[in-house]
Amino acid sequence: MLFRTIWKLNSGNNVGLLRLPRRYISVSGRAVIDMATKAGELRVFIVAGEVSGDTIGSRLMASLKNLCPVPIRFSGVGGSMMSRQGLKSLFPMEDIAVMGIWELLPHLNKIRLKLKETIEAAFLFQPHVVVTVDSKGFSFRLLKQLKANYSQQGLDGPVHFHYVAPSFWAWKGGEARLKGLAEFVDQVFCILPNEEEVCKSNGMAATFVGHPILEDLLELNLVKDTSPHEWKVERDCEDFRSKNAIPTGATVISLLPGSRLQEVRQMLSIFANTLELLKVLVPELMAVIHVAPNQHVEKYITGIVHKWPVPALLLPGGLPHLKYDAFSASRVALCASGTVALELQLARLPCVVAYRAHFLTQWIIRYKAKISHISLPNILLDSAIIPEALFQACTPTKLASMLMELMHNEGLREEQIVAAEKVMRLLYPSERITNNLSQQDSRLRFPDFTPSMVAASTILYYVKP
Repeated sequence: MLFRTIWKLNSGNNVGLLRLPRRYISVSGRAVIDMATKAGELRVFIVAGEVSGDTIGSRLMASLKNLCPVPIRFSGVGGSMMSRQGLKSLFPMEDIAVMGIWELLPHLNKIRLKLKETIEAAFLFQPHVVVTVDSKGFSFRLLKQLKANYSQQGLDGPVHFHYVAPSFWAWKGGEARLKGLAEFVDQVFCILPNEEEVCKSNGMAATFVGHPILEDLLELNLVKDTSPHEWKVERDCEDFRSKNAIPTGATVISLLPGSRLQEVRQMLSIFANTLELLKVLVPELMAVIHVAPNQHVEKYITGIVHKWPVPALLLPGGLPHLKYDAFSASRVALCASGTVALELQLARLPCVVAYRAHFLTQWIIRYKAKISHISLPNILLDSAIIPEALFQACTPTKLASMLMELMHNEGLREEQIVAAEKVMRLLYPSERITNNLSQQDSRLRFPDFTPSMVAASTILYYVKP
């Protein structure tokens, strides 16, 4: 209730602001690919609000271009990776990248204006398809208001897809809220197992496309004709150390403080104090700080790194080969909660997960959450395989103790490495889905069934009822 109140942005004032030209055509009963062929182009309005969404969005754009028989025009909101695929963002993606509940308050007016701007741009673009990627707060309000505007004009409007299902499984009463999404979302792309089944049982059309981290393997040319659970990233540790002048005896810790500015500010100070404690216990300690491709984050970290207690190497984000090179050279990783825990499992690098937030946000999470873990590997396996330091327990002293144990206890390290195979097996799309896609498009063969290719094919062959 509190979240809905915070996010109420006078949505009714935006309905009917623009009128579509009469040449706009209803999409009901026609496949997206047929509409695009008739129009001579496919128009896709796509919106991502954070770094992980920018990565997913860019890969989806590339896959659509590979599969679509006609040219594609993109419009919307995204970051640097989506811009490389041809998107000219309406405004910097960072303007809507806000995490948390209470933390959202200072940014409400700016986000309201950006939402209005995005809705107007979508109408002017006249897309065949609208795709929103994660960032459900902004995304669902955008889709809902677009649907209302089209309905007011007696039109079906474009097909609405949302990539990354909301974490309904994590919250009390979460499944019940899925029923309302079907009113303005035509299809959800799920990235975790079992989400598709639950969505469908609550009236929400959904497809499990697989988890986006599997595409890291493809970008690194590491996909082999083996079972998905055997997939892992192995890089040249010595080459990375040599290129970055890391001493032979140095112990490297990879630090991943998040991708949003307010998250990075909070977590990086805790990480710095943790390393202040560890440097007394670990000789030649060195940090590799993975910097998300967010201009505000980059500026902030660059400005404070000279104050760090140990030598620190800044690694730019958005470059999978550098990221996994650093993982290969690290003994352990300390990361904020999020997708990165899965990336570390893909690299078979043991890690500790940390999470802090505003105390009111923490209170709401404690009250409303129905899961006992926060990192995805632990959630998927329903076991505390990866050590977590959450809320008030997320202190430098606690983190230093966890990291020391993980660096020296081979049993704990092996437990995470073995668990990674189980997790990878769960993240690949089912045989039923891949077989269906092969029938739709004969060009798709293993290992083409990446999440973005599955999503792109689903979009192109989607027929709106």
